[in-house]
Amino acid sequence: MALAFDEFGRPFIIIKEQEQKTRLRGIEAQKANISAGKAVARILRTSLGPKGMDKMLQSPDGDVTITNDGATILEQMDVDNQIAKLMVELSRSQDYEIGDGTTGVVVMAGALLEQAERLLERGIHPIRVAEGYELASRIAVEHLEHIAQKFDFGPTNIEPLVQTCMTTLSSKIVNRCKRPLAEISVKAVLSVADLERKDVNLDLIKVEGKVGGKLEDTELIYGITVDKDMSHPQMPKQIEDAKIAILTCPFEPPKPKTKHKVDIDTVEKFQTLRLQEQKYFDDMVQKCKDVGATLVICQWGFDDEANHLLMHRNLPAVRWVGGVELELIAIATGFNRWKDCAKVPRVDPRKAGKGMLVWSERSLLEPQKIKCCTLNTVQIQEL
Repeated sequence: MALAFDEFGRPFIIIKEQEQKTRLRGIEAQKANISAGKAVARILRTSLGPKGMDKMLQSPDGDVTITNDGATILEQMDVDNQIAKLMVELSRSQDYEIGDGTTGVVVMAGALLEQAERLLERGIHPIRVAEGYELASRIAVEHLEHIAQKFDFGPTNIEPLVQTCMTTLSSKIVNRCKRPLAEISVKAVLSVADLERKDVNLDLIKVEGKVGGKLEDTELIYGITVDKDMSHPQMPKQIEDAKIAILTCPFEPPKPKTKHKVDIDTVEKFQTLRLQEQKYFDDMVQKCKDVGATLVICQWGFDDEANHLLMHRNLPAVRWVGGVELELIAIATGFNRWKDCAKVPRVDPRKAGKGMLVWSERSLLEPQKIKCCTLNTVQIQEL
């Protein structure tokens, strides 16, 4: 390969043996695309099923990943071919829609491509092959509906769901604890599921991972866990029948949006400024007290003066709580809308959430009507 310039100074590349290279067309191009898809399926074929082998993958920066999950393997692979990228997208969509079967769909797609190649060699048009696959798919679905067995389940009868979940966990690294993990997963889904509408909002299930420990330490909490402590160590650790005020603003005076400068040259001016800030903090705390709040959860932080004032006013507070956690707390404690979590000047006593128990040592919040849950899992460090 050489670099040359035309009469206008624009560079162009001269590739050696360019005349000998030809563009693939027709059946040859189809065979090349099929071979790329078969190559990806061949890689995942040995990791299919409970007896499948794990793959060891090494990233460009040296990190090693050992897994037999099809979606993870394809995500870690560096794929350049466009047809192979379609297989990766197939696995990703299966993982997004179903959450399982990522290896099986790629292996099945590779098998279908292999059979399609034989049909193409016999002179059958690709459209006819696709129509035949669609007809076979409809027949297979009808046969599955004919031989399928229906299982009744409910909040008191979860055994069919547990058995189904155990089947999906058989090929994962957690298979030695698949029974307790399956029960935890089913209970978590049923706690947020709307059985009448047959709808499940999985965003209401929060998975909290902690490094260390054993898989047996995994537990399900019917509530929201927030990995935060009270802002002051002398604040009460446990609050029952709490009335919660969720704030999306910091406990501090507002800052001007333009450039400003304050000159303080006397003690009286400094005292005036300090008293003004203290009055602002007093007003903010008093507004939270007036609505009957017994716990303040703030998305932002506040300085030591506001923290000291909250402690003396007997108003426990938690600061630096993330937006996702705030939204879950708002849903769990009965806030009507996410915008009910307002700033201090707009605190409304009719929009305060109610919780049964707030425990600071584990930052546990158990709402009255459980519609959120937290799954505390244990993360295993990769060696």
